[in-house]
Amino acid sequence: MIVIAKARFARIAPRKARYLRDVVVNNEAESAIKILDHLPHKSAKIIKKVIQSALANAQQKNPDQKYWYVKNLIVDEGPKLKRLRSAPMGRAVIIMKKMSHITVMLEELEPEKVTKKDRHGSKGKSNRS
Repeated sequence: MIVIAKARFARIAPRKARYLRDVVVNNEAESAIKILDHLPHKSAKIIKKVIQSALANAQQKNPDQKYWYVKNLIVDEGPKLKRLRSAPMGRAVIIMKKMSHITVMLEELEPEKVTKKDRHGSKGKSNRS
């Protein structure tokens, strides 16, 4: 079962929001939220909210399912706010304030496919050489 959540007219440029797509897609939803918590980007906060909304939608549709993963994250371009800024010699320059539509798709994850990651890499040893 696929669950969808959307954030429309988010005040961030689509190019900046797409930057985090590879970080989130194909991750478990809970771990994706934890990763986004520690990122300094404005888009991380917005995408985190959309994933949380998708998880809430998933709990409404299928309360028995505990594990969900982010199947897809789509960032589409929304409308642009056009603002004028004064320029030299009596001219004006148009400033485009871009918006985006963010869509998150979650899919069920079977309990046997859930991986518990070790904190210190393999065999509890440090990964540094």
